[in-house]
Amino acid sequence: MAKEKETVKSFVLRVDPATMEAIERWAADEFRSTNGQLQWIINEALRRSGRLKEK
Repeated sequence: MAKEKETVKSFVLRVDPATMEAIERWAADEFRSTNGQLQWIINEALRRSGRLKEK
């Protein structure tokens, strides 16, 4: 059987300029894209709060 493709949902996020600049600097420090950094931040917050299901 073929594996099902993982779907990724897109959405618009409004962020103030100072926050966006901080995220962009953090992403550059971690050698990630801005989008990748935002995904990492969200995943970490979910994991730490116990809201992310373990795979």
